[in-house]
Amino acid sequence: MFKLLKYLKTKEWILLVVTLAFLAVQVWCNITIPEYTLKISEYLSIPDISPYWNDIVWTCVQMLLFVVGVVVCAIVAQYLASIIVSSLLARIRSKIFARVNDFSATEINKFSVPSLITRSTNDITQLQQVYTSTITLGLTAPMTAIFAIIKIVDLSRDYGAGTLSWVNIVSVLAIIFVVLLITILVLPKFKKIQAGTDKLNMVTRENLTGLKVIRAVGAEKEQEEKFERVNSRFAKLEFYVDKVLMIIEPALSTIMQGTTLAIVWIIGLLAGENPQLLLVMSAFTQYSMFIIMSFTSLSILFMLVPRGIVCAKRINEVLDTKTSLQDGNLTNENPSKGTIEFKDVSFRYPDADADVLENISFSVKPGQTVAFIGSTGSGKSTLINLIPRFYDCSDGEILVNGQNVKDYTQQQLHDIIGYVPQKGVLFSGTVKSNLKYGKEDATSEEIAKVLDISEAGFVYELPNGLDYHVSQGGKNVSGGQKQRLSIARALIKDPDILIFDDSFSALDYKTDKTVRQKLNEEYKNTTKVIVAQRIGTIMNADQIIVLDQGKMVGKGTHKQLLKKCKVYREIALSQLSEEELEK
Repeated sequence: MFKLLKYLKTKEWILLVVTLAFLAVQVWCNITIPEYTLKISEYLSIPDISPYWNDIVWTCVQMLLFVVGVVVCAIVAQYLASIIVSSLLARIRSKIFARVNDFSATEINKFSVPSLITRSTNDITQLQQVYTSTITLGLTAPMTAIFAIIKIVDLSRDYGAGTLSWVNIVSVLAIIFVVLLITILVLPKFKKIQAGTDKLNMVTRENLTGLKVIRAVGAEKEQEEKFERVNSRFAKLEFYVDKVLMIIEPALSTIMQGTTLAIVWIIGLLAGENPQLLLVMSAFTQYSMFIIMSFTSLSILFMLVPRGIVCAKRINEVLDTKTSLQDGNLTNENPSKGTIEFKDVSFRYPDADADVLENISFSVKPGQTVAFIGSTGSGKSTLINLIPRFYDCSDGEILVNGQNVKDYTQQQLHDIIGYVPQKGVLFSGTVKSNLKYGKEDATSEEIAKVLDISEAGFVYELPNGLDYHVSQGGKNVSGGQKQRLSIARALIKDPDILIFDDSFSALDYKTDKTVRQKLNEEYKNTTKVIVAQRIGTIMNADQIIVLDQGKMVGKGTHKQLLKKCKVYREIALSQLSEEELEK
């Protein structure tokens, strides 16, 4: 938990020192108040107090000033602690976000998306309470207890009542026993609770994402049962922890009241022989309450810290995880723009038993169109995801523009590649802001051009046109519209290489054909990589690569593959007739 404090800035360290100073003053004021209570008791014990009224009033005023000092110092310290903790956790949240952005798909899969969301939100929220309490209670509670114990020992010695010290020793031991018992019972559950939060997020996210499918197949009951199982386990954990923590308040209250009763009872027994003890009963009780309240505060802290440790550990796991995709240090650009070459490339997902791709070799010249086709699960999308380095190949070498992709920084590599995913992705904002993800300084003319090429002219018919608000995930536009805007966003970069991961599947045949014609006309010198299921989409490609169970079983033009590749011919005949294929 304290490892995260390295992200504090110098200004915040200074504020922390100032906060601790205010807390120290708060403790001093608090501990001093019973001394004035004792003075007032001594004045009131005098048979004729009329000459001392001014002294009594002044003592009361001083006592009130110390009370005000306690309140002011507590408020200022709490305020400063909130500033420090809020700034620290905002910075940590940003670092998590930035680190996750650098993760490859391997690291994302390792943690899972729901878990990363929980760590970025719920875990940090838990830490906020823990850090604030640690700063305030972590200093005031032990200091108050130490000074109160010293004062009690002094009073016991001065008034000959050593027995009273033992009352507080027994009380403190009882509190320690209760706190240790509860800590042992609940500590193992905190990690399970955070993991349970991950699972709740996962099921909820899965349900919301697939809501249409769930309704279409009538699986609402199954999803509710699935959620109920996870929710019940989580609720049982929370209930168990709450049930154990419920012991704290009555247990500590019992100890507190018992201590007060014991002090009054012992002083009552000893007052016959030592009447002076009646004068210190109020001060003694106050100091005893300080000790018990301090240990009560520490017990609360002990309950919070274990949960904070679990949350901090989960956050540190994200921050300490290095992406498997390390940037290269390429400084010289290669003049052969738009070339792609796979040299005996194989790929296996982490912890998988077998390769997804085996010994893939091919090359693409600048301006050519290369297409990949094969049955579902043949490895088409996996293969093209190796080009922009969403994953690193397990064996072999991939060259882009004549350079190994591992030699580029990720920024350099992504700057020369335009990527359109299989499922169009839009972000909350305007249409224009979504397009400018591809090129921040894109002009109106450039935007108009890519919208025309991608057949996305529908934008101008939307309310507010380019300033039309797109909801999260592009829920307020159709699938085809979303895909066309995704294509436009990739085109606006004017990259050396365009990758289309089955990106035309959401388009009708006419739009598909029109977009490809415009691409060939406007981007003659741009290399195009296409994954497709439709034979019609790839028939005119310069090179078609056929994959089957991760292996390359055919390579050539459409006509060549019809003659020599059985797999390609079977796929083609399942979609078009012999006459259509021969055109």
